[in-house]
Amino acid sequence: MVTSKEPVASRVWVRYDSRERWTRLAVLLLVTAVLVWAARDVDIFWPWVWDAPAQIHSLGERMWPPDPSRLGEIVDAMIETVHIATLATFLTVFAALPVSYISAQNTTPNRACLWLGRFILVASRSVNTIIWALLFVAIFGPGVLAGILAIMCRSIGFVGKLMGEAIEEIDRRPVEAMEATGASRPKVILYAVVPQVMPAFFAVVILRWDINIRESTVLGLVGAGGIGVILQGAIDTFAWPTVATILCAIILLVVLGEAITGVLRRRVL
Repeated sequence: MVTSKEPVASRVWVRYDSRERWTRLAVLLLVTAVLVWAARDVDIFWPWVWDAPAQIHSLGERMWPPDPSRLGEIVDAMIETVHIATLATFLTVFAALPVSYISAQNTTPNRACLWLGRFILVASRSVNTIIWALLFVAIFGPGVLAGILAIMCRSIGFVGKLMGEAIEEIDRRPVEAMEATGASRPKVILYAVVPQVMPAFFAVVILRWDINIRESTVLGLVGAGGIGVILQGAIDTFAWPTVATILCAIILLVVLGEAITGVLRRRVL
């Protein structure tokens, strides 16, 4: 007995169905339209863009070779820059830890403190370091103090946010055990919360110190001290070989800071 088998229809696998493809196309067209509108709205002077390679080549010729005649002054300014970042990071620790404590849901005393802490974190991270520096230069005048306070105010949001998240992720069992024994609130924090967040604390502080070194190199552009003061003066006087020396020193400082923070993270963590 002969049985006939009908051919099985071939199936073609596609990643997206028709509706998903049309949706993705619509989103792509919308994003393209927004980008075109933004590019046209900012009013870019395109002849300068096309002339940029020639200007970069000309600037490079004027900056080469670097001028080491002010190397001693540059080194002193670099040390000042490191001091700004270090002092700002040190002050940030004392300012950010209470804020992180009240901004964590499992340690905040009440809802008002929670929203106050989160408002401080958002306000700190919403304002750029340069804006903070301009504000403190207007208050305290040009100098290192304005730079330290600017970096500190910017760092509070970073450190407080990450430390608050670390506190929210702690194991609640040690906390509940100490509370059940009648331990006071400071002892609960010291013996049940702090040991669990110490690794995150060191990692965040080391990372923020590295970031602060980078940010402190440009604060001098607005009069807040550091190597940026010399850089701005060299640019204003068209001393391009000195500018090249300063840029090389900044790159060296950032690389050195990255190496130090890498060693510290491996030793601490």
